[in-house]
Amino acid sequence: MTQQQVPLTYPIAQLERRFTAFAVDRLLAWGLLVAVGVVTAIVTDDVWTTVAAVGGAMVLFWLVLAIVLGVTGNSPGKAAAGLRVVHHGTGTPIGIGPALLRSLVLGAAGLFTFGIGIATLAWTAVEDRGRQRRGWHDHLARSVVVDVRPAVEVADTGADEGPRHIVNLTAMRLVPAPPVESVRTPERTEQSVRRQPLPADVVAPPETRPGPPPGMQPPPAHVAQPAPSQPAPSQPAPPQQATPQQRPPQPQQPQLPPQQRPAAPPLRWRVHFDNGESFVIAGLALVGRRPEARNGEQVAHLIPLSSADMSVSKTHAQFGPAPDGTIVVMDRGSTNGTVLVRQGVTRQLAPGKPASLVDGDKVVYGDREMTLTREA
Repeated sequence: MTQQQVPLTYPIAQLERRFTAFAVDRLLAWGLLVAVGVVTAIVTDDVWTTVAAVGGAMVLFWLVLAIVLGVTGNSPGKAAAGLRVVHHGTGTPIGIGPALLRSLVLGAAGLFTFGIGIATLAWTAVEDRGRQRRGWHDHLARSVVVDVRPAVEVADTGADEGPRHIVNLTAMRLVPAPPVESVRTPERTEQSVRRQPLPADVVAPPETRPGPPPGMQPPPAHVAQPAPSQPAPSQPAPPQQATPQQRPPQPQQPQLPPQQRPAAPPLRWRVHFDNGESFVIAGLALVGRRPEARNGEQVAHLIPLSSADMSVSKTHAQFGPAPDGTIVVMDRGSTNGTVLVRQGVTRQLAPGKPASLVDGDKVVYGDREMTLTREA
């Protein structure tokens, strides 16, 4: 029988879906055992025969379930939940022997410990250092549970095709503003503001007084003899005030451009590994068990990482500075993938697609971890 190869790009199964598959398998098993017990009790009417039949059915169901799991990676519950159990290193079904061992550990943990063993195995899966949710039973069988449901096609916006562009405001130059032409307004003189007196030959109009009402004659009045007219004295013309001389316009001083700000110093990035090693990034760095550079590849750092469970590939990933000064990490087709942890949120990186890092990001290579910090 040929084993079906499972792509290693399948995501790790969530614990909720694994619990659902486990519950479906257990309900199916207990339902089958109850049916066998009821039928045997009705037919034989003997207690020990019923107990033996139920025990035999339990062992037979366990063997069949383990064989199917080892050959195909599926069980009724896992098939319903869209999960599959595969080998941790190759992605193929784990085989009958490891499947029997894995099922035996699960059965013993659930049957003799009243659920405490199952809770313990679930806790070990949550606390897995490799971020792959592998419990003790998975480590014994060298297995991992993956989600094989069809992925939803999402339009690629190209956000991860390259490093993000960051505008460096400190490197911008101030452009001097163009000079503004000033319009000089004429100065206001005292003569233009002061009101000039009227000329002497201009006479104000005579005042008109109201006459008597019609039908009434005014009383005769004494007519006075007109006095000889005398020439009116001529008023002297007001002295002309000297108009202040207009000042010649001052030449405008040429505006000098403001001083240019000095360029900001380049950023310094430092990486810290979980074994205490730390260094400043000076160029391209390769991470793996025995990292090797490709032909013609300029590498500044070769970082060998030991792995307790062989979850770190030979040349697992790379990271280094981008042209804009940021740090970019990229998975190089590793077996177990590279995980980016930013503010507690994990993200599986696609092989061959770089992703930009920020201060405080953590990158997980298998069972090893790296933290990035920026130095002032």
